[in-house]
Amino acid sequence: MALRARNLVLAAAVLAAPPPAPLMAQEPAALRLSFADAVHRVASETPPPSVELAGLRTDEARGRVTQARAGLLPNLAVNGFWANRTFSPKAQGLSFPGLPTIIGPFNAYDGRVQFRQTLFDFSNLGRLSAAKHAFTASTADRSATVETSAQSVAIAYARASRSQAVVGARRADSALAAEFVTLAVAQQQAGVSASIDVTRAKVQLAESAGRLILATSQLERAKIDLSRTLGVDPDMAIELTDTLSTELGAADVPAGREAAVAQALATRPDLSAEIARGAAARTAASAISAERLPRLDLQADMGLSGTRPEDMVNTRQVAVQVTWPILDGLRREGRMAEQKAVAQASDVRATDLRQQVTADVDGALLDLRSAAAQQMITRERLQLAAEEVSQARQRFQAGVAGNIEMINAQESLVRAREADIDARFAGLAARIALARSVGSAHTLH
Repeated sequence: MALRARNLVLAAAVLAAPPPAPLMAQEPAALRLSFADAVHRVASETPPPSVELAGLRTDEARGRVTQARAGLLPNLAVNGFWANRTFSPKAQGLSFPGLPTIIGPFNAYDGRVQFRQTLFDFSNLGRLSAAKHAFTASTADRSATVETSAQSVAIAYARASRSQAVVGARRADSALAAEFVTLAVAQQQAGVSASIDVTRAKVQLAESAGRLILATSQLERAKIDLSRTLGVDPDMAIELTDTLSTELGAADVPAGREAAVAQALATRPDLSAEIARGAAARTAASAISAERLPRLDLQADMGLSGTRPEDMVNTRQVAVQVTWPILDGLRREGRMAEQKAVAQASDVRATDLRQQVTADVDGALLDLRSAAAQQMITRERLQLAAEEVSQARQRFQAGVAGNIEMINAQESLVRAREADIDARFAGLAARIALARSVGSAHTLH
């Protein structure tokens, strides 16, 4: 029985000990990551895939602005032409005596510079403005993706920190359980306590060891989730440098509720993106309506023509063209109705988002107050549980009580530690949610 007790104590000690540092020759160095570093990686040169894709969509929108602007800029082209031809005069309506049936073959040379400039086109101006609004919306969408990714990374880091705190608590539980086994064995050998006390202590040690194994597995899983959120290689080990403290998760957030709501309404990128999309749809509808107006273009064509290169002569053409669309089968009306519906739908979403912004701020502030109250209670509960363990140990050592009291006190301490960790995690989650609600998740540190 004594040998079995020593084995359990040894197993608990091995489980409670921190893992050995990896050898540099065998594994790459772990990525030391603070909470602020993890959040700032979202907007770094190597962002997560979601942020990188959002940036590419912004590049696409910028390209569409350039395409829309092209309709207002000059067009210049150079072309050359050579042909060896024969043709029938009769096919051209020429028929008189002496005219041959076939003319040619002969060479034709032509070199030309062509220029075109739109002088007046309100519709193209409208399309350019709509493309700019769409680019603004895409830029805001990227900012919204950065905010969402920063929140996701912060929550993933918080969960990993929570798991790390749980592992620390489970190691402390295992160490305490091993101490109780040693104490119970000593009390039994001294004839002060019964063998049932040793058995109870061993059961408690086995339970503590099982909890430690589960907590360690959950920590590794939390680190894998953090790696995926950051977009780093899952094979790279991550070492968390920040603990689950009450100072973690600070951000550029106003102190008062009204100021927080005002900042959220002014800076939330998802709201800005929706407003820009509505403006783009309304501008597109105006551009379609402007297609009814005349369009004025300047064209110039200059070059050399002839049947031989040495005989080529200068030719040119300069023209001003006016185009006035009259009827297109009501296609413009249908496109205008579509864009107006898109704009109205965007207005509805923007109104709903404004209400959601206020609700997000109020909910985060409520959770923050609740978490602060919970932390005050759990700190006192943890202190009382530690005192209960100390008193139960003293009573057991004095032989005035069995180790039932000690085991119950240990379980109370386990639950108190869990409650304290949960309260600190809830506070951090509330601070992250508040930062996201006002559009400042990227400033978390």
